[in-house]
Amino acid sequence: MNIILTNHARFELKIRNISEEDVKFAVRNPQQKLPSKKGRVIIQNKYYDKIENKEMLLRIIGFERGDSFEVITVYKTSKIKKYWKKGE
Repeated sequence: MNIILTNHARFELKIRNISEEDVKFAVRNPQQKLPSKKGRVIIQNKYYDKIENKEMLLRIIGFERGDSFEVITVYKTSKIKKYWKKGE
C-alpha cells in the first residue's frame, strides 16, 4: 500500500512527536478502521507510549484511494474509551 502524508500530516507528526514509521505500520495493520465524515477513514491503534508512560490511542484520518492511503492528520490521545468502538 502506498501511504501519502500531506504537509499538514507531516507538521502534526513533528509537533506531536509521532514517528512516520508508527503511522505507516498502523495504516498497514489497523486495529480499527472506522468510517468518518466526508468519505474519510479513521484508523486507530492502541499502543504503549514510552514518552507519556501510558497506553495511548493513535488516530489517523485520511482517504483511501485504490491502493493508496492519504493521511490528512494524525494524533495520539489517552482518551481510549472515548474513541474505541467496542465489538469492532
